[in-house]
Amino acid sequence: EFLKEGDAISDFMKPDRIVCGVESEEAANTMRDLYEPFVRNGNPIYLMDVRSAEMVKYASNAMLACKISFINEIANLCEYMGADVASVREGMCADKRIGNQFLYPGLGYGGSCFPKDTQAVVGMGRGKDFDCKLNAAVHEVNQDQRGHFWKKVENRFGSAGLKGRKLAFWGVAFKPRTDDIREAPGIVLMKFAMAAGATVVAYDPVAMPNLAHEEPQIPQSKDMYSALDGADALVICTEWNEFRSPDFAEIKRRLKHALVFDGRNLFRPAQMAHEGFEYHSVGRPTTGAVKA
Repeated sequence: EFLKEGDAISDFMKPDRIVCGVESEEAANTMRDLYEPFVRNGNPIYLMDVRSAEMVKYASNAMLACKISFINEIANLCEYMGADVASVREGMCADKRIGNQFLYPGLGYGGSCFPKDTQAVVGMGRGKDFDCKLNAAVHEVNQDQRGHFWKKVENRFGSAGLKGRKLAFWGVAFKPRTDDIREAPGIVLMKFAMAAGATVVAYDPVAMPNLAHEEPQIPQSKDMYSALDGADALVICTEWNEFRSPDFAEIKRRLKHALVFDGRNLFRPAQMAHEGFEYHSVGRPTTGAVKA
């Protein structure tokens, strides 16, 4: 199956393709009959041996994970080179051979599928004395992305450090439209903050029950704006739609300092400078400066 969390029904009803692993002609005919309504609607069905069908699933997720790690590595390089990854992405994705899906810089992937499947590919190769170097690097880049972003926070607060500071976190789920917090980048960042002596408070539209169950030590807020009260900075970890068009005046009123670390590039740097924020994002120039 190729169902995405948050889009499972749509993916089931309108699949890009149907892949079936079969071991006999009888099984192949059964699958053709079962999926005939989908084929009638133009969705291709691919019948192949079981091992190849399994590999299609692994290869598909590994490829998507590769695209995420690729654009994050390019975004990090843009920061060192003084380039803007938004412009780079726009020019690169105009090439029809490349496209733009899964090429959004941020905090990396999480959830249950991409981390598991990329490591499974590496493990399968290791079991046959074959070194899957690319897939191993994809996973390594993804895990490092959290630390790379966290360095922005650490460097911003400098020698004074984060001890005694308060950070508000918007977004706990590993991606929008799901309550899944497995391998969620936001939780990794919150644990970094707490280890550095900071106080954290989290808000997510749907993932709070899971957070309370899995990470009860992390304080929660009842809404996105209450999380900001008295915080030294806001850290955005999930690209929920309700975070895309906030009340900037309310954010400034509640934060101790107009300081935002955006791990999902929800806003334009020029817009944030105009609103009076110091704004740190991924692969783009930092704008503004406030005393904190």
